[in-house]
Amino acid sequence: MLRLFAYGTWSDYKKNSASLLQLVPEQVLKLKQLTVLSMAETGKVLPYDQLMQELDVTNVRELEDFLINECMYAGIVRGKLDQLRRCFEVQFAAGRDMRPGQLGNMTHILSSWLATSDNLLLSIQEKIKWADTMSELDKKQKKDYEDKVEEAKKLLSLKQGDTDFRGHEELFSESGGVMDHDEDRVRPKRRRHPMH
Repeated sequence: MLRLFAYGTWSDYKKNSASLLQLVPEQVLKLKQLTVLSMAETGKVLPYDQLMQELDVTNVRELEDFLINECMYAGIVRGKLDQLRRCFEVQFAAGRDMRPGQLGNMTHILSSWLATSDNLLLSIQEKIKWADTMSELDKKQKKDYEDKVEEAKKLLSLKQGDTDFRGHEELFSESGGVMDHDEDRVRPKRRRHPMH
């Protein structure tokens, strides 16, 4: 009887009812709840027909009442009743004890999950490394661009200064330069004596 409630189902009880004690209504309810949990282990979409057969329920209304009142409200499963598709979509189910022989399968599933996680982690690390490389390359290209812009600005500034200097060249190229030019204006002019 202990094994039945540890990992058995309602249909297991019915098959062996001759050799087992008769269950009281609370035990029947508990075993049917555990049956839903066992079914949720193997599939996340449970057809109404399969549930009705496994739980010995004769109509959809009775099945939905059982799933809502005795399973969902009890907190052992969460899901959505799909009347159109006639199925129960399981979103969460509490765990049950493992059957003999399930440990090897569980180890295999966990090993597979671990390998998948390792591969995913490696892939994520490679993508991070690639993103870092692209970021560094982008920074370098941006710096090169900024350096070229600065170089172009300096070159333009030098050319502008050269052009400004050339514009005043004629002032400085005369003998005596600018100062002499100004001095001529300030000096009194000599009078010329008329020639006879």
